[in-house]
Amino acid sequence: MRIGYTLMTEQAGARALVGHAAAAERAGFDFEVMSDHYFPWLDEQGHAPYAWSVLGAVSIATEQVDLMTYVTCPTMRYHPAVVAQKAATVQELSGGRFTLGLGSGENLNEHVLGRGWPPVNVRHEMLGEAVEIISQLFDGGYVDYVGDHFRVDSAKLWDRPEKRVPIAVAVSGSQSVQRFAPVADTMVAVEPDAELVRSWDVFHGDGGTSRKVGQLPVCWDPDREEAVRRAHEQFRWFAGGWKVNAEIPGTAGFAAASQYVTPEDVAKNIPCGPDVEPIVAAVREFREAGFTDLALVQVGGEHQDDFLDFAKGELLPALRGA
Repeated sequence: MRIGYTLMTEQAGARALVGHAAAAERAGFDFEVMSDHYFPWLDEQGHAPYAWSVLGAVSIATEQVDLMTYVTCPTMRYHPAVVAQKAATVQELSGGRFTLGLGSGENLNEHVLGRGWPPVNVRHEMLGEAVEIISQLFDGGYVDYVGDHFRVDSAKLWDRPEKRVPIAVAVSGSQSVQRFAPVADTMVAVEPDAELVRSWDVFHGDGGTSRKVGQLPVCWDPDREEAVRRAHEQFRWFAGGWKVNAEIPGTAGFAAASQYVTPEDVAKNIPCGPDVEPIVAAVREFREAGFTDLALVQVGGEHQDDFLDFAKGELLPALRGA
């Protein structure tokens, strides 16, 4: 299993993220993923720089690690034709190291346009059209498209990278797997669900060879009590699950929805403290479920350097040894 590092735009500013990206490469991570938010989940996180500007800088600040959006919503804040152009540019800048991770989005980020928040079936329809448009633009030539949700008039990528940008799509159940496995290169999911992986392999039709990329939050700290406190302060929103998290429109809503989540609740789901073993055990669940890649999230933007030192000296050797 390849182990990656998450550049979490919700908990660090742009310059800090670029520094973390270079440091994570030096620490030995195999790949790096970046969130794409307009809002943090909670006020305590405190950041939301523009992910695509940061990705451009990260492309130059790193040399070898694969890069990926985890994930971009190509349906409301961004038109899919513009997402294709951005992805092609990052692929050029990075020398072919970029994967475009896509998802149906969250109300938290897309509500800023004031267009309302569609129901999930409509969001899947929109994402399906977006993937089709982006794929056609990646193929080259002029693209005209008329769908139920999007139109494209004579668009073309004039700087199309030599290596086609792989497309990854976030899925959470049978409906999204059946729709997107046939048209995407890579699966994205946040729970170690073996049935989801099996279903993806069936509908993707590649004999199980495609990448399946998961994500795992951890909160490393020499003091376990401090790690639990910080994880609760900044990551208690995680307890709601994605069906809930996709619907809440702002940080105040996430604070209210998570007001009864206790530090103990968070610690049951997020490895906290100085020890390697709980993280290794949590990673093992994803490996046994069939994931090929797993991106770790260190909770707390100001605690990345210490975590990266820990990862280089103890965690990554332990994970690869396991």
